[in-house]
Amino acid sequence: MTDEPVPAHASPGDGAGFVDWVRPHLPAMARLAARLAVGADRDDIVQEALARAWTKRHQYDGTRGTASSWLLAITADQARKAVRRLRPVAELADHDEAVARPDVEARVDVDHALDELSARQRLAVDCYYFADLSIADTAAVMECSEGTVKSTLSDARARLRSLLEVSE
Repeated sequence: MTDEPVPAHASPGDGAGFVDWVRPHLPAMARLAARLAVGADRDDIVQEALARAWTKRHQYDGTRGTASSWLLAITADQARKAVRRLRPVAELADHDEAVARPDVEARVDVDHALDELSARQRLAVDCYYFADLSIADTAAVMECSEGTVKSTLSDARARLRSLLEVSE
């Protein structure tokens, strides 16, 4: 996660400035959208988040957090909305059975284990491990304290160890 210096002329207040202001954060927004809304279109989620950020740009307060955490919080909110809009996928016919692949099956086990976490634990894991946010930025996205993030991550790791039967 980078909080690269934004050019001095960049400001969320005007069109060109807004583009320069959000550009360094787009990769993290895309990673978070992909992690939080599997099956939804990541680019659509980022686009919705950018539209929301544009309309709310006057509400951004740099003294309350980084641009990154503000934009990622909006992205997380849009990803949650996208998941609610998803429709169930039709079941595969018997003749479409998948060929067993150990590498994919191991990944599926991890995905299933992540699905077993509480929504709060999943958000913390996705932000910290998959979107590569700092504890402080994860706390800003989750709207909680850094201590709560650390505790939530610890609980999530313990739950994942149990679910995946991993010994230390």
